[in-house]
Amino acid sequence: MDKETYEKKMQAQLDEWKAEIEKLQAQARNASADMQAKYEEEIRELRKKRDEMEAEYQKMQSASVEAWQDIKDATDKAWDSMADAMKSAMNRFK
Repeated sequence: MDKETYEKKMQAQLDEWKAEIEKLQAQARNASADMQAKYEEEIRELRKKRDEMEAEYQKMQSASVEAWQDIKDATDKAWDSMADAMKSAMNRFK
């Protein structure tokens, strides 16, 4: 996959995660008071991870075509961590 394709894929995933976090936020508002606090903490963590992914994305955008592969490896690890966190949260919010 080339740099441009990878960046487009990453941007689409970041947008999707943002929308999913907003859905979870809406669900949290409808939860009982004790569950709401738990959900809010989890949502804060998801937002933090998403912000970290956004930072990786920005690094990648500014990297040269030659250097982006090195950045991609770190980004892939962060991406996997975020994906796992989202899956876990989605399952708990069901």
